[in-house]
Amino acid sequence: MNTNTIELAKRIWDYHHVNHSLVKSDCILVLGSHDIRVAEYSAELYLQNWAPTLIFSGGLGNFTQGVWTKTEAETFALRAMEMGVPESAILIEDKSSNTGENILFTQQILRENGLNPESFIVVQKPYMERRSYATFKKHWPDKSLLVTSPRISFEEYPNTDISLEQVIHIIVGDLQRIKVYPERGFQIHQEIPDDVWQACEQLIDLGYTEHLIR
Repeated sequence: MNTNTIELAKRIWDYHHVNHSLVKSDCILVLGSHDIRVAEYSAELYLQNWAPTLIFSGGLGNFTQGVWTKTEAETFALRAMEMGVPESAILIEDKSSNTGENILFTQQILRENGLNPESFIVVQKPYMERRSYATFKKHWPDKSLLVTSPRISFEEYPNTDISLEQVIHIIVGDLQRIKVYPERGFQIHQEIPDDVWQACEQLIDLGYTEHLIR
């Protein structure tokens, strides 16, 4: 993979970060995925007393269906408990299959438990910060929100579970969704700088199209 492709991808990767600063909040909402590092980071936040409750949200998605035997939420919760988070601090929502459902089904779980938190720390993969923020604000605009992710650089992110090439396919597709989902009612609108969108178009021309909406 040449340096130009890397530079284009890093431009989009950086845009996907919202760069929020942590503040103490009512709960930590962890959006499920294939990346167990998200669970580990959320457990660290709980153990550092950023919030008293951990909510793990996620059924089985594109990257875990047929691969994991437990739902993303259950898998994440088990890892958090291994790291010292008490089961009593955890709520599990294990039916959702996309970010919108993460929010809507979490609302239902909270109502069922008689909870109404006003402030959230949402934890996601690094390249999903902005989409998570836009989706949360669409479905829950009155709540206070910050989004964070494991502190992993673009170069360090790929591992045995996800290759660099896969990451680029995904961040291109997620940027496309940031552009088109607001008009479909899925997210709030966010400005995309011209140079970021140009990087996306160049990567599409290079064949990074596997995660695009068809």
